[in-house]
Amino acid sequence: MGLTDFGLIFVLIGAATLLLPYLDPRDSRARIVLFGISIVLMWRYIAWRFSATIPVLGLNFESLYAWMFALIEAVAAVGSTIAHSTLGRTLDRRSEATEWRRWLANLHHTPQVDVLITTYNEEETILTRTIVGALGIDFPGLRVWVLDDGRRPWVEQLCHDKNARYLTRSDNRHAKAGNINHALGVLRREPDPSEFIAIFDADFVPQRNFLWQTMPLFHDESVGLVQTPQHFFNNDPIQSNLLIANVWPDEQRFFFDHMMTSKDAWGAAFCCGTSSVIRVRALEEAGGFPTNSVTEDFLVTLKLDRQGWRTVYLNERLSAGLAPEGIKEYLTQRGRWCLGLMQIVHSSFGPFSRDHLSPAYRIGLIDAFLYWAVSFPFKLLCLIVPIIYWFTGLNAVQAPVDAIVSYFLPYYLSAMITLWWATGGMIQPVLTDVTHVLTMFEALKGTLIGLFKPRGHPFRVTAKGGRRDQLVIGWPMVRRFGLLAGLTLAGMLYGSLADFAPSHIRFDAKMMNLGWSIYNIIVLLIAISVCVELPRYRREERFATTEPVRVRVGDRIFAATLADISVSGARIQASQPGPAGSLVTVTLHHVGEVEARIIDGSNTMFVVEFVAADETRDALIRKLFSGRYGQRSARVDWSSLIGALVARVLR
Repeated sequence: MGLTDFGLIFVLIGAATLLLPYLDPRDSRARIVLFGISIVLMWRYIAWRFSATIPVLGLNFESLYAWMFALIEAVAAVGSTIAHSTLGRTLDRRSEATEWRRWLANLHHTPQVDVLITTYNEEETILTRTIVGALGIDFPGLRVWVLDDGRRPWVEQLCHDKNARYLTRSDNRHAKAGNINHALGVLRREPDPSEFIAIFDADFVPQRNFLWQTMPLFHDESVGLVQTPQHFFNNDPIQSNLLIANVWPDEQRFFFDHMMTSKDAWGAAFCCGTSSVIRVRALEEAGGFPTNSVTEDFLVTLKLDRQGWRTVYLNERLSAGLAPEGIKEYLTQRGRWCLGLMQIVHSSFGPFSRDHLSPAYRIGLIDAFLYWAVSFPFKLLCLIVPIIYWFTGLNAVQAPVDAIVSYFLPYYLSAMITLWWATGGMIQPVLTDVTHVLTMFEALKGTLIGLFKPRGHPFRVTAKGGRRDQLVIGWPMVRRFGLLAGLTLAGMLYGSLADFAPSHIRFDAKMMNLGWSIYNIIVLLIAISVCVELPRYRREERFATTEPVRVRVGDRIFAATLADISVSGARIQASQPGPAGSLVTVTLHHVGEVEARIIDGSNTMFVVEFVAADETRDALIRKLFSGRYGQRSARVDWSSLIGALVARVLR
């Protein structure tokens, strides 16, 4: 490696250290330059791979093996190029929504909006808070409908008690899409048919200002759908099982906070199902929700686009719900997304369809296809290639270490530093690869099924709720990842220490595969840790807070501070004012006076259980699940994260 190569690396590191803290990640000019540099260095590396690291193409296994890996790597680079190009721009519509709110308030006729809550098998506590939150939306003439595909009498009674409208049907044909289409037929016959519908999954609770923030974006008559991000009250399986919830945001924050804002800037935002608002006229022109894909939300955007309607994205936290709580549910959801994308690729809305489809969505579909169908197989190959090397001596990358440092390291550093800067540290080598490793087998399965048998697959609901108070080990995944880690370690011992190691293993190949193998083992060990689900004994969501409260015990009133709060009770930072069982009155902001019973305490803190009537309980639900309490940090605490990961793997 020459001085020029070292200089390039040090320039990248130096520029990142000195300049990036002063560059605004929202500035598209800076983003275009930095992601452009990453793309150039990426293809510099790919060009070197084909010109200097693989043997002449021939009909022998070594040549075909090296060429196969290089070709898959190049196709994956095409997907990375599209993704980096997309991230080169970003768009924040929050100011637009605020500016046009006055327009909405001054309309002579406020548009009629119906809120549709789709449900199938959710628990009563989950569905209740969604209904209460929806009924608490501040908007004139609002109607809330619960679309129950479970046909449960208690749901009908719950709707009656809460003054929501209940709707069911005789069958579950076409799952969620069919449920919504059936509701649209009923709404069409209402004396005052709705002009817009807002859709929520049964576990997503809207904030009070949901419609006052989303509806102003319909000032543009070409907008057919407004999508908002998905935020979560609970930890996803990665956060829970690695014990990193306080130092690492949920896995979907990258998509909703970064990728979707960039897609919107290019005119390629799409519906993500829940927490969206749709213009009914646009949906009717598109023929309703499509039923030929298990990801009807993505496909409805393409149908709207074909009719000339736009989908836009408002990156503002206006609702929150439940992330998949277990690794099984997490993978079920990802598998459905993958299968649905393959079904779309196979349909008349595919990226190479002759029918009308805007260029932005065609490119977006190609990007999504490459993500599911190429990046995950490539990730599996990256785990297998070092194993093959240690046991056979076959090397997929035939290059000296100094050349690898010259070509791979500048590209890799540039990509990681730029993504780190653009996402606030969310994208980094280890945890990003762990999420890919966890999903790769489900993605492979979904890709193969979707490509060769795309039709006839039922909608697989992501289960929410249930007991989580026992240790659960995902043995199928643990065995897969354990086998890969074991083979890697055994191969390292065989190829590096044993006397009978293949004689043609060279020093450069050993060093490259040694570093590669160590990295893979780290990723696999963390992936195994995610598959060991630790008990979670507290089912009810509790929110930490320092909110001031007033407590009344008889004639005595004193000020105190909450430590945390849930719908059923709270911990209050103050000396226990009476024996267990004593009644007190707690005055809460946005709720008022709530009667409570002391159940435990000490000289510094006591715990109360709310003795709340239904009306007060509903106020508590709106306070906790429709406001700031559900907000979770999206910041990365790196010093704590590294320690947490090491402690979890060694636990």
